[in-house]
Amino acid sequence: MLLEVRHTTKFRYDETVRESVMEVWMQPQKRAGQRLISFDLDLDPAAQLFSYADTFGNAVYHFDIPQPHDRLTLVARAAVETQAQPPLPDSLDRGEWDRLKSDFLRGEHFDFLAVHGFTGTTEALKAFVIEKGLDELPVLDPLSAVRELSHVIFEAFEYEAGVTRADSPIDHVLDTRRGVCQDFAHVMIAICRMWGIPARYVSGYLFTDRKHHDRSDPDATHAWVEVYLPSLRWVGFDPTNDIVTGERHIACAIGRDYSDVPPTRGVYKGEAESTLTVGVTVRRARTAIAEPEFLRISQSAPRPGQRRGPHSGLGYDQQRQLQEQQQQQ
Repeated sequence: MLLEVRHTTKFRYDETVRESVMEVWMQPQKRAGQRLISFDLDLDPAAQLFSYADTFGNAVYHFDIPQPHDRLTLVARAAVETQAQPPLPDSLDRGEWDRLKSDFLRGEHFDFLAVHGFTGTTEALKAFVIEKGLDELPVLDPLSAVRELSHVIFEAFEYEAGVTRADSPIDHVLDTRRGVCQDFAHVMIAICRMWGIPARYVSGYLFTDRKHHDRSDPDATHAWVEVYLPSLRWVGFDPTNDIVTGERHIACAIGRDYSDVPPTRGVYKGEAESTLTVGVTVRRARTAIAEPEFLRISQSAPRPGQRRGPHSGLGYDQQRQLQEQQQQQ
């Protein structure tokens, strides 16, 4: 499936700010079943882009706008070719639990087994596990247990934007039983780690379709979970929509939880209050795309009066308001 993504982020300040510094996690990954064809990032005001790969191998852009400004717009465009993954087996042998206890595996995937940030084992989480009988699922093989866990989360929580924030603790969604994809992913990750299954947070996009009855907001970013099973390696589950990830999912970044991979993170100098609007469009490409593969080259800032073209390159929080409005949905 050939897909195009356009992700627009606009900050407006009620007073002029003196400087903005920002990092961006928006570039789709190159991975099995997903080929990145092109990616560009437009900035207004213009700025020089730099890039690095973070701890988890994600492409991160960063830039500094050192002059006064009262708005900041980022437009990320990507073209990605995705492929359907081979169907998963119905189950695995129970020896998979023993393989998950390997000292080597636990060391190799320590970051995705340890409690971190939003994935803490709280009393509310323990109560949810008992209430739903999730403590009994490990009598099944790991694949069957994770598949059933995804289904239980889908059934237990209503999808509703605006009831949680990007920095809401896991207990908030457990108490209200409502939230968005970010919340459901955190609940699933926390329980998988309780079971000793490495689990990581995936930030990206979903090509929504009416015929699939997706609960996800088509105008927002998306998040899901990948678990590591020795016999299958990393396997993606989308508890928001009760499906295994496939060719409609576009992965941009992986981390321990949302705090590792927000779409943008930045700070600015000034006393202004900011407002944020975000728009995401994911659609099928209308024609074949023949742009060259992305090159990891930073481009120089334009001279005064010179028009700046699209940037290609690899690529601190803008107040709590940014966190609240930029929450993955």
